[in-house]
Amino acid sequence: MSKKFALYLGCTVPVRAQNYELSARVIARHFGIEFVDIPEFTCCGFPIKSVNQRSSLVMAGRNLALAEKQGLDITTLCTACTGTMVEANHQLKHEPETLAEVNKILAAEGLEYKGTIEVRHFARVLYEDVGVERIREEVKVDLQELAVGAHPGCHFFKPSEAFEGFDDPENPHIYDDLINATGARSNPYSEQELCCGGAILGIRVDVAYAMAGRKLKSVVDSGSEAMILICPFCNVMYEQNQKKIEKELEQEYKLPVIYYTQLLGLALGYGPDELGFKINRVKPKAILERLGVNSEKPAS
Repeated sequence: MSKKFALYLGCTVPVRAQNYELSARVIARHFGIEFVDIPEFTCCGFPIKSVNQRSSLVMAGRNLALAEKQGLDITTLCTACTGTMVEANHQLKHEPETLAEVNKILAAEGLEYKGTIEVRHFARVLYEDVGVERIREEVKVDLQELAVGAHPGCHFFKPSEAFEGFDDPENPHIYDDLINATGARSNPYSEQELCCGGAILGIRVDVAYAMAGRKLKSVVDSGSEAMILICPFCNVMYEQNQKKIEKELEQEYKLPVIYYTQLLGLALGYGPDELGFKINRVKPKAILERLGVNSEKPAS
C-alpha cells in the first residue's frame, strides 16, 4: 500500500501533543502511508466558528485549496479540525454561491478551491484504507489483558450528513473496532458519549472540569487501565488538566491517557521512545512494565 496525504496538524498538536504527531508518523510509515507537510496551512477556523461563520469557512477553505493545489486529500489528527474542515468541504461542495464568495476572497492569495478533495481523520484512514484485519494480522505484542476506555471525541463522525454516514452517531462502533484490532479491549462505560468539556474551558472552567471529571471517574470505575484518545484537545482536558481536576473535585484518578497511535504502535512492536511516551504526563508505567517494553526497546 502506498498513498499520499497532506497532513494537517492544526494548532494544538505541534505545541501540546508532540507525542501524538511522533506516533502518527511511525504508524503512517509502517503502513506505507506518506504524509506531505504543507507549511502554508493555518488554523482550521474552529475557534471562531461560533462568532464569525464566514471567516471560519474562509480559513477552512484556504487549507482545502492549498491541499487541492498539490492534488492531495487531507488527513487530520484533531477531531475538531476534522469536523470543521469536513463541514466546510461539504458546504462548499453543495453551495455554489458560498463557494464563489469564498473563492473571491482566496483569489487575493492566488488560490481557488474547486471541491475535488476529501478530508479524513487519520483514524478513519486506518479503518478504511488499512483495515482492521490487516491491523490484527500485524500485531506483534499481546495486549489482550489490557482494558481501556475509548473516547473518540465529538467530531469524529458528527454531523453524520457531512461525514456521509461514516458511522452510526447513535451507536458508533468503528473506533471500538480499531482499538479491539490491537488486541486491547475497548471497555464500555456509562459516560462513553460524554463531551470532554474542552469547548467551554475558556468560558466556564468549573463546568469543563466537572464534565471531564465525571468521565474520568466513569472510565476508572469501569476497570479500564487507560483512556484512549484521537484528539489533542480532549487530551488537554483528560491528561494535561487531570491534576487540576483532581484538586478541584477532590478526586484521584491517576488514569493514563494514551493516543490511539501510541497504543497501536505498542501492539505493532515499536518502543515507547519512538511513540513519544516520555511526553505523556500521566505515565502508563504499570502497563508498559506488564507488556515488557521499555525506553531502550529498539525499532521493529
